[in-house]
Amino acid sequence: MRIVAGSAKGRALTGPKPSSGHIRPTADRVRETIFNMLGQFLDGQAVLDLYAGTGALGLEALSRGAGRLVLVDQDREALALCRKNTDALGFGAQVSILAQPVARAVETLGKQGEKFELVFADPPYAARVVETVLEAVVAAALVTPGGMVVVEHDKREAAPDAHAGLTLEDQRRFGDTLVSFYRAP
Repeated sequence: MRIVAGSAKGRALTGPKPSSGHIRPTADRVRETIFNMLGQFLDGQAVLDLYAGTGALGLEALSRGAGRLVLVDQDREALALCRKNTDALGFGAQVSILAQPVARAVETLGKQGEKFELVFADPPYAARVVETVLEAVVAAALVTPGGMVVVEHDKREAAPDAHAGLTLEDQRRFGDTLVSFYRAP
């Protein structure tokens, strides 16, 4: 795994141990496609990465000019990978890591009045929580007007055309993975 573009282009990211079947990093080509669709540069945007895993999606956003990043995960190995990759890329000053279940972190961030132009969610495929995540993010008012929520999920999990005020703008399929792009009004 590597950072695809931006200030840290080509820099390696540490992935999970082969024995870790519960952390599924977003493939480089999937990340590249996501950012081709979002725009190459994210001038100062605030980014939230839910179910962060290795932190690859959020760190890619920082490499492409995002201003700050919040990584959320509850898995001990994932949190260690997020810290290691953040430090290796020199992004420590721009990154906050929340070691909490996603539902609690979303609620906490909402109560703090946090706002994000870009939210990534890559939940475990077996969890089947696309609608739950969209609803929670909207209920906590985390997405700025016109902001994007990008959800990576199993192709067998239907993503709604619209949910909780978000509108599905596009979807891309990569084997068993489906990436759904939602826009806030």
